[in-house]
Amino acid sequence: MDRFVAMRVFIRAVELGSFSAAAQALRSSPQLVGKQVGQLEAHLGVQLLHRTTRRQSLTDFGRVFYDRAKIILADVEAAESLAAEALATPTGRLRVNAPVSFGMHALAPRLPEFLRDHPQVTVDLTLNNRAIDLVDEGYDATFRVGALADSRLVGRALAPYRLVLCAAPAYLAGAPRLLAPHDLQQHECLGFAHTELRTHWTFDGPGGRTVVPVTSRLMVDHGEPLLHAALAGLGVLLQPVELLQPALEDGRLVEVLPDYTAPARPLHILYAPDRRMTPKLRSFIDFAVLAFG
Repeated sequence: MDRFVAMRVFIRAVELGSFSAAAQALRSSPQLVGKQVGQLEAHLGVQLLHRTTRRQSLTDFGRVFYDRAKIILADVEAAESLAAEALATPTGRLRVNAPVSFGMHALAPRLPEFLRDHPQVTVDLTLNNRAIDLVDEGYDATFRVGALADSRLVGRALAPYRLVLCAAPAYLAGAPRLLAPHDLQQHECLGFAHTELRTHWTFDGPGGRTVVPVTSRLMVDHGEPLLHAALAGLGVLLQPVELLQPALEDGRLVEVLPDYTAPARPLHILYAPDRRMTPKLRSFIDFAVLAFG
């Protein structure tokens, strides 16, 4: 016996007043309707209907079961509609926010893949380094680096955001020796105006964790100007590997203190828990997990 089918038959029999009327509505036979209701009663071990040759009426338990069964079947139908929606073709406008360096050097190169795979979706991408209010500002999703503090949001963890300490060979040639993190206090440290990187840099090395206070003659709220300053030989830079990779590969920058690594920072893609999981949003979250997970 399919319990959901039997519950539907029972509800129709109650609503229409007889097995014959239910059978006509369900394109079945009165005998089959009666059999399915009987099987449901046998499964429950309780009588649902008082039946005579002329009329039928609900038992006390049948009345309670009828109310609950309607709720259960409504929930099943809602769940099935969500599944059908998830399988539908993603379409519509998707508003996405991301930090500047991640957006320019990690997300932007991969975004054409998403647009090619989902030709009916349009993406409005905004890049900034402030913690936007996803709900109030009307975004569908946001990428966020660092520990999560907004309990209103849910999301998926992606691969941690890795930072690299580096400098131009020309700078290192004329600067004091740099053998351990505390030596940074004798160097020009190019400052990132957001998060704790503004005032101190943290490293894990052979002796454990080291926190170094840093000061800078240049403080910027975007990584790209700091990269240009480092390439010009103005100081030491601690920024995401996606931003630095081309300059590291061609030798314009070199990694320093390779035995000491900055702790990787958490990276998530977030969305509002009360925002309906539309096909366009689901497809973008799946893309982000595949590309950056």
